[in-house]
Amino acid sequence: MKKILYLLSISFLMLQSCSSGDNNNNANTTTVSDIDGNVYQTVTICNQTWTKTNLNVSKYRNGDVIPQVTDDIQWNNLTTGAWCYYNNDPSNGDIYGKLYNWYAVNDPRGLAPQGWHIPTSDEYFNLAYYCLGGIPNAGGKMKSPGTIQSGTGLWESPNSGATNETGFSGLPGGLRDGGVYPYSFKYIGRLARFWTSTPYEPNQAYNWSYTYNDIAGFLTASTTKDKGISVRCIKD
Repeated sequence: MKKILYLLSISFLMLQSCSSGDNNNNANTTTVSDIDGNVYQTVTICNQTWTKTNLNVSKYRNGDVIPQVTDDIQWNNLTTGAWCYYNNDPSNGDIYGKLYNWYAVNDPRGLAPQGWHIPTSDEYFNLAYYCLGGIPNAGGKMKSPGTIQSGTGLWESPNSGATNETGFSGLPGGLRDGGVYPYSFKYIGRLARFWTSTPYEPNQAYNWSYTYNDIAGFLTASTTKDKGISVRCIKD
């Protein structure tokens, strides 16, 4: 069972802080391309510059191919990098990008574009705690507004607190869990979860997420490295 960890202490951070009043962004002012030629708009929030959409690359930075793995049993047994689309459906990739296991995130060949990296858990904490006024309300400021039920968005109702005032534009791409189809893919429309580069235990690593329900927080948890989870990039 995953441990939900509310990181309420700032003593371990050695990062430069910024106040919650400085969370204005420069949405759509710059772009970055990956090795496949995918172009990502970026947004600056406080002193951090992020990609506004999830990573969709199929190669490491050096050009080596990252395997696409559709079979559930093979995916569950991997200890090397791989990616998939939610439900193995390429149309989901057009919206939500690819889902990666943590082995791809941690591969020394580099998953992020040149000059960028996969954020550490501390960098996500810095974003939520310093820039967005605290973990309990940060998620709403980072996720796209609207609901499926109202025809105004991709989130299930109620999508509480969603303002996207930061321009981070989080979408509910779900994840690839353990097990086999139809239980291997879960929570599209209900969950946005992002890998960090920070390991927790030999078989686990940290990720951050927010959900569709009446919680507007941005939460961190440790989960097994075989999960298929979305990835955002942050500028070096």
